[in-house]
Amino acid sequence: MDNQLLQIQNRSCRIYGDTGAEYLLLQMANEHDFAGMAREVEAIHRQTAQPFLLAAVQVENWNDDLSPWPAPPVWGKQGFGGRAGDTLAWLEQAVPRIRRQYSIKEDGKAILGGYSLAGLFALWAATQTDALYGVAAASPSVWFPGWSEYEAAHPIQSQRVYLSLGDREEHTKNQTMAAVGDNIRALHSALLQRGKACTLEWNAGGHFKDADLRTARAFAWAMEGKR
Repeated sequence: MDNQLLQIQNRSCRIYGDTGAEYLLLQMANEHDFAGMAREVEAIHRQTAQPFLLAAVQVENWNDDLSPWPAPPVWGKQGFGGRAGDTLAWLEQAVPRIRRQYSIKEDGKAILGGYSLAGLFALWAATQTDALYGVAAASPSVWFPGWSEYEAAHPIQSQRVYLSLGDREEHTKNQTMAAVGDNIRALHSALLQRGKACTLEWNAGGHFKDADLRTARAFAWAMEGKR
């Protein structure tokens, strides 16, 4: 199946992969992500023999729909609206329909992933529900104000957690975003101490390099990753 359009309520999804697959991959995506989605799906296939169905869900307002709580602007003038709860509620309603329509068993493993703020959303969602087998967080925005303290009080529940970061991302003059390196190292250590299957991969370059390929590695590891 290649790039099938599915409309669920007020959101559109692009569906890739295999009907009846063991793994259901869920990704919150913007137009930039969709532009690289074919390359991402191809890269996942190269890295795993596991059959999967990927549902890429369109996000209209990135900063508002994926942020777990309101926060002031970190760059530019646009802040964060804190509507991740609404997005997760939509996702929880949509997943059963996706499972039925594409013959994904109820016990099929669901992995939520994404890049940047979508990666943070996936991590946050895993603190809210135990329905996610894994999280594929590529260059997640763990610099987000209050995130580290929140996760410590509301631990991630997923069995597998993939984390990555570009090795230049923490080297920024923006003091808020510069915390991303220390925060992701601390999260990785905490998850390992709790007995989670977790890895932290460092990629060459900054935040905007090969987002599709980095996300593909995240999903592939979450399906087949080892401690």
